[in-house]
Amino acid sequence: MSHALFHYPKQAAFERPLPKNKIYEHAKPSSALREQFVTQVDKIVWQYKLAPETVNLPARPGVPEIQIFAIALKTPELSEDVLRCIDQAIPFPIIYQLTFEDRIKSKAAYKRPSDADASKWVVDSYFETAWQTNDTERSELPVALDLAGLYDQMLRRFLPLPPRAEETLKAQVERLGQIRSKQNECRKMEARLQKEQQFNRKVEINTQLRQLKHELANLM
Repeated sequence: MSHALFHYPKQAAFERPLPKNKIYEHAKPSSALREQFVTQVDKIVWQYKLAPETVNLPARPGVPEIQIFAIALKTPELSEDVLRCIDQAIPFPIIYQLTFEDRIKSKAAYKRPSDADASKWVVDSYFETAWQTNDTERSELPVALDLAGLYDQMLRRFLPLPPRAEETLKAQVERLGQIRSKQNECRKMEARLQKEQQFNRKVEINTQLRQLKHELANLM
């Protein structure tokens, strides 16, 4: 997996502070979530706007533009609920650059218009890079024919496994979601196996665990 830190063209620079109250107006977060914004987020800057006029690529349905948001953090941890709230407030695909002290990481979810209602956006699981130093070398933007192709290639840099032959981004993200949930099931079942005293129950759980691991291997 590449580090997914990109070098963005100067003409795409937007550099507008995004006040938290603007996000609150659109996403209506609970008071507990507002508290997370206050304790975890120092400031949000709408840093770049990748659009037909700034990167010379045509828009496509679902990807009219790609936004790059820089979030300076007060803590090394950021709740995904905070990002989900921003994603709900802004109707565009967003890639986040998170900074804490002298480190940086990228994070994004696959975001697309809902099949049922194109005015609503579906925000899938988030994927992220490891923390890196601020002076990490950045990659050039991938070569693409349109903004949908650019978004596809940028987002695939975040994903922990390569795509299968002919696998769409949507299918790849869904497969990774299934892998995550099966890994969680495996962990819970292993914990149950450790606690179980009865031999016949142990055998039963072990059989289920083997089956789960087999399914997981197929997905990988």
